[in-house]
Amino acid sequence: MNLRPSKEDLRDVLQAALQQGGDFADIFIEKKMMSGIGCEDNKIERLTTGVDIGAGIRVIAGEATAYAYTNDVSKEGLLHAAEVASHAAKGGGAVQPIDLREVLSPVEINVELRPDQVSIEDKVEKVLAANKHARSLDERIKQVTVGYGDIVQEVQIANSDGDYVEDERIRSRFVVHAVAADGPVIQTGYEALGGVRGFEIFQEKTPEELAKNAVDRALLMLTAKPAPSGRMAVVMSGEAGGTMVHEACGHGLEADLVQKGLSVYAGKLGEEVASPLVTVIDDGTISGKYGTIRFDDEGVPGQRNVLIDKGRLTSFMYDRFTARKEGRTSTGNGRRESYQHKPVPRMTNTLIAAGDEDPEKIIKDTKHGLFVKKMGGGQVNTTNGDFVFDVAEGYIIENGEIKHAVRGATLTGNGPEVLQQIDRVGDDLGFAIGTCGKEGQGVPVSDAQPTLRIASLVVGGTAGGSGNDAEASGQAGELRRISVQELLHGGEGRIRRL
Repeated sequence: MNLRPSKEDLRDVLQAALQQGGDFADIFIEKKMMSGIGCEDNKIERLTTGVDIGAGIRVIAGEATAYAYTNDVSKEGLLHAAEVASHAAKGGGAVQPIDLREVLSPVEINVELRPDQVSIEDKVEKVLAANKHARSLDERIKQVTVGYGDIVQEVQIANSDGDYVEDERIRSRFVVHAVAADGPVIQTGYEALGGVRGFEIFQEKTPEELAKNAVDRALLMLTAKPAPSGRMAVVMSGEAGGTMVHEACGHGLEADLVQKGLSVYAGKLGEEVASPLVTVIDDGTISGKYGTIRFDDEGVPGQRNVLIDKGRLTSFMYDRFTARKEGRTSTGNGRRESYQHKPVPRMTNTLIAAGDEDPEKIIKDTKHGLFVKKMGGGQVNTTNGDFVFDVAEGYIIENGEIKHAVRGATLTGNGPEVLQQIDRVGDDLGFAIGTCGKEGQGVPVSDAQPTLRIASLVVGGTAGGSGNDAEASGQAGELRRISVQELLHGGEGRIRRL
């Protein structure tokens, strides 16, 4: 670590932060090295590299928080920021001596090929390879966007409780977005790869494979039939990722929203809130995943937290501030986008745990419904749990067989109600990656789920018929029938067994 402040300097800054009173103070210092490449219109449109250095100082007095940040990480700069925060959070007891002790984490993170040791030319080559391959696959591909990004972040964290942490975080991400058009019909396909890993992410999938996945999805949606509408069973593939558990459930289990009465789960600790088949876990310790952490942004080691255990609500996700309010300890969920932001409770890798059923049998036992292979975006109201999600890739199920692809499908429902409606859970598990936004800041996360069946859910579509009407759902016709094996185990191949 080449950050300037010593332990002695940090101890002096913490004492200065508490000079006007306060119950707790902490310092977050980071040096972040980033590179990003964007390709659009068949050429590199964006190529950025940079270094950002700064520090944030927080003082907590009762239930009030003061936060100041600076890009001057010298002792003098930190003392000035501490003085600003201190005056903004007057109150509390006398300043106590602070003895900083290094905190250790049980989480091991291994990076094989550091991105800061890879030339920018090699990174550009991967981006151009994906772009070229995507455009070569079909003349109906009209636009391709490829993005690559990596980050190497060094942090120092110290607090008035005496905790001291040094950490390094490395993440890499690669995204391909393809647009296909056939006459007036325009459809898109998207594929992403990333994790707490270096340039070795391309050992898992090549740029060409990622490009083909995005293109195949866009082309498939061109020939897909309009989705039916109505209430029906929905089978969600593990490959769909855990968008629903993240949005419709996960945010409602963050302690700050619970304490403010903005969560549907407020006051329900210990109650049955889901099917007995459902266990929801937030786990920052899973090797290589995009939300994996050795320490959170308050210096608390990454943890595995069971939030819903076989249907019963057992815990929430806490940072230090929300934990102090309830006399609890942090669950390692205090996260922030950068030194310019104070930490708040956030998810890491959030998932519905795998069950013990064969995913193929779940489909075969479904008489009529929608099979969701890939989720799109959506919206959720954390106060009541209501949500609307787009389906990026979906298929009709008839008599236990997957018939044909449909486009324009949406899923509408209520998070807690949907968790109660899950009646089958597969033994697989598939992950998706993303950036989770909250309070104006974004952090990297993963979400996951096994193949599961929701017994009844409202599906919105454009076919003009009821989802309970077999004629409205159409027949396979001239469209190729997709086998269950191909959908569950082919294509992106992101289903993983625990």
